[in-house]
Amino acid sequence: MQTIVIRNADYVIAWDEASGSHAYLEGADVAFQGNQFSFVGKGYAGAADREIDGRGLMLMPGLVNIHSHPTSEPGNKGLLEELGSPRLGQSSLYEFMPVFRLDPNAARAASMVAMSELLKSGVTTITDLSGAREGWADDMASTGMRAVLCPMYRSAAWTTKDGHSVEYQWDEAAGKQAMQRALDVVDAAAKHPSGRISGMLGPSQIDTCTADLIRDSYDAAAERGIAVQLHAAQSVVEFNEITRRHGKTPIEWLDSLGVLGPQMIIGHGIFLNDHPWLHWPQADDFALLAGSGASVAHCPTVFSRRGIALNWVHRYVKAGINLGLGTDTFPHNMIDEMRMACLAARILKGDFTGASTAEVFMAATVGGATALKKPDIGRVAVGMKADFSLVDLSHPYMQPLREPLRSLIYSTSDRAVRDVYVDGQQVVSDGKVLTIDIEAAIETLREAQARTIATVSERDWAKRQVEDMSPMVFPVKSALSSPQPVIKSA
Repeated sequence: MQTIVIRNADYVIAWDEASGSHAYLEGADVAFQGNQFSFVGKGYAGAADREIDGRGLMLMPGLVNIHSHPTSEPGNKGLLEELGSPRLGQSSLYEFMPVFRLDPNAARAASMVAMSELLKSGVTTITDLSGAREGWADDMASTGMRAVLCPMYRSAAWTTKDGHSVEYQWDEAAGKQAMQRALDVVDAAAKHPSGRISGMLGPSQIDTCTADLIRDSYDAAAERGIAVQLHAAQSVVEFNEITRRHGKTPIEWLDSLGVLGPQMIIGHGIFLNDHPWLHWPQADDFALLAGSGASVAHCPTVFSRRGIALNWVHRYVKAGINLGLGTDTFPHNMIDEMRMACLAARILKGDFTGASTAEVFMAATVGGATALKKPDIGRVAVGMKADFSLVDLSHPYMQPLREPLRSLIYSTSDRAVRDVYVDGQQVVSDGKVLTIDIEAAIETLREAQARTIATVSERDWAKRQVEDMSPMVFPVKSALSSPQPVIKSA
């Protein structure tokens, strides 16, 4: 195995085991042999097959994305940024996302577009919540990323026929069969020859799954030592539906099923009983969640578009709730997601202490690793996987450089991410993804979105065209009206 050394990096965001946190090392060396870090510190004196000049660079751990839908979300660009259902809690889940969903033939191209964006923002581990498909594991492995496949399945499909109520079509037998297929995918993923592919179980949403399906999923995940992820506490509609069915909040119901525990990742976990949009004072979801050992996948951007925010990051972290970060939507940019996590929390709390940069960066690295049961990622330390990025500190947007992470997250975003390595292999060089034919993927995605838009009225309850649901920001005209004469002021 080759030993590669990054020599004299201006900053290394290294893991300090004693404090249980990251720390900056200045003027440090980092060596990795094969797919593991072998040295982190100053004055590396061992053998090296290759040296990289780290001057002017910051080495940071690979970011861990624990919640994304790459087979569909890239196709929503230009459609869902300002679209929600005012009579369904501002969400776009029930009325609009189903009618704009890409056809399955576009899944691979959409994923490649999303993976390219993620890699360029320093993400080295992706959790892909999608429908299972042929060649899924090989596709993800071809990108060079570390991927957790989370095949989604459910007992019911939802629909709206009027834009203000949601109906559920139940087929419990189909849900059980889909779970068995998901288990086959997860078990096969663990044996993938790349060594970078693994699995997670994904009962889709708390309101579309039976109690048995959720319990069976949790037990199967615990048996395999992997996580299970469930969308829960993600909308007002869902909160009201679960309280109507069970007289319990979504978090209370999961607790009553015995699945609010360490294997569980709650996708979103926003609408607890004390969220400002709700009134259910007889519960204490926050205490239940804090005492459970469950993790929360926090995805701020998609919710902020509709005026929704987690109530709030620092509160969750201070209570000991493990937070991971996910993109969930487009663009697939984890640095932007970190910035939004900080800003949304501060706005909701009305206080700049609503989320700190350190808390959010921890969520995007160690928090995600903890949620995924992968203690060897998200950290730059000896023995950890060699997943990392090199950030160009000389980039104009990084200057003047007083605090590198703040400059990256609040000012520069992915523009300064120069090189990315996963499992010791370079996958991004000078900002260019080496493993994906992005031009071909974009062309396929563009064609697929056009097909979806052309047939959108066939899936919409009101038979609307795309212009009726998601109009252009400004009207499209072939010509402008004649200008009025300008009257000059005295």
